[in-house]
Amino acid sequence: MVAPAGISIAKLNFSIGQFSLKDVSLDISRGEYFVLTGPNGSGKTILIKLLAGLLRPVSGELWIEGRRITELPPWKRNVGYVPQDGLLFPNYTVAQNIEFGLRVRHLTRQERRRQVDQMAEMLHITPLLDRNIRDLSGGEQQKTALARALVLRPSILLFDEPVSAIDEQTRDPLCLELKRVQRQLGITTIHVSHNSRETALVADRVGFIKSGVLQNEFQSFTGAAPGA
Repeated sequence: MVAPAGISIAKLNFSIGQFSLKDVSLDISRGEYFVLTGPNGSGKTILIKLLAGLLRPVSGELWIEGRRITELPPWKRNVGYVPQDGLLFPNYTVAQNIEFGLRVRHLTRQERRRQVDQMAEMLHITPLLDRNIRDLSGGEQQKTALARALVLRPSILLFDEPVSAIDEQTRDPLCLELKRVQRQLGITTIHVSHNSRETALVADRVGFIKSGVLQNEFQSFTGAAPGA
């Protein structure tokens, strides 16, 4: 199989308990912002965890940028994953959270700081770098989680309901910020959401999943997401 650039999912199957993801196939173009919607328990989070390598499929294939990654461990996939709660280290500062993956890669202190400063500037969070995570708003925490994922320069970005816990006043500006950064970097993105307004603000294209089956793909998003 020669997969296109971006993300390619071919006849993916996965089972856990009584739930099954069934023959999911999907191609997402390089640089596209794809939103996956559907009811709770429909398989949205499972699908992006399979892409991230946090779960292993029963069968099927996963490709990123033309590279087959189905059996690769998470750290070899070059995937940026931002879960719903961000999973930030509460006792670290913003800068320490962002640079965590750079430490694992054994970059020098000077190079780590340079990359952290560059990412903070892009996301407009430079004034927050020395603050503790506990002192941040929900929106500021999500920007920090995004910076931590992006500083590693991933091939793709996976969001699992990144703004669902954010108050409505903050949600729209944060969605627009996600879209701006995604466009600036040209990074292929899958964003899990159940909110039609959120979807409208960020999506290039929308897919709807129900009971583990991908129901529809829309060439472009022009209205409320089905099932939202």
